[in-house]
Amino acid sequence: MATSSLLLLLADGRFPAGAHAHSGGLEAAVAAGRVADLASLEAFLVGRLATAGLVGAAFAAAAHRAVTPSAAEPAEGTTRPVGLGHPAGRGTSPTDPAGRGTTSTGAAVRGSMLARLDAELDARTASPALRAVSRRQGRALLRAGRAIWPGASFDDLPATPGGAHQPLVLGLLCAAAGLSRAETAMVAAHGTVTGAASAGVRLLGLDPYQVQAVLVGLVDLCDDTAAEAARAADDPPERLPAAAAPLADIHAEAHATWEVRLFAS
Repeated sequence: MATSSLLLLLADGRFPAGAHAHSGGLEAAVAAGRVADLASLEAFLVGRLATAGLVGAAFAAAAHRAVTPSAAEPAEGTTRPVGLGHPAGRGTSPTDPAGRGTTSTGAAVRGSMLARLDAELDARTASPALRAVSRRQGRALLRAGRAIWPGASFDDLPATPGGAHQPLVLGLLCAAAGLSRAETAMVAAHGTVTGAASAGVRLLGLDPYQVQAVLVGLVDLCDDTAAEAARAADDPPERLPAAAAPLADIHAEAHATWEVRLFAS
């Protein structure tokens, strides 16, 4: 299947959602002496993919599934249906690429599922600081989504204090763009490592060419993580991946108390 330009745009770190302001926990890991060179950065990224990467990608894919009927999910090797990401689909709903509209019952079902996903992701995020960061990033991503796809059903997101978690917003945004569930998981997994890798260049003064070489070396692992997350999205919210990184939670809480820091997280 040909790579969509929308997939590239949403996976680009320059997408206006504020991702550049976050290190994915790397700043605290560097301060603790746990990441100091290229090898330890690679180990950090591998661990991040296996934990936050898998969980975030699974919840993004599950949110995509919650607002996209299975009939609208393009099969491998086929052309995706016209959706909000296509000029002919502007103003239609991501839950119905044919533009037939949705019912209030359908909106209630979607809202209920997204609320369950939000609660389950909250339960999987032990650190209050990381919960706040996820919701803050969700708000930033939602602002971009509403500006680009005003016809999308972002109102289905739960009205939780602080806003919905970032992976849920990402799932709806990718659905609005007409991306598949697998592509949604790929965007989420990709963002998990690229943001932290970029922060490594700034925090440690690493050679950006070597850092990119590390990312290239992680391509297969990133693809496998995204594929596992996309498959897991078929499960109910309570059974989605719950991989944890306790040390990252501890670092996040410490990082939140710093008076001077380069990154927001």
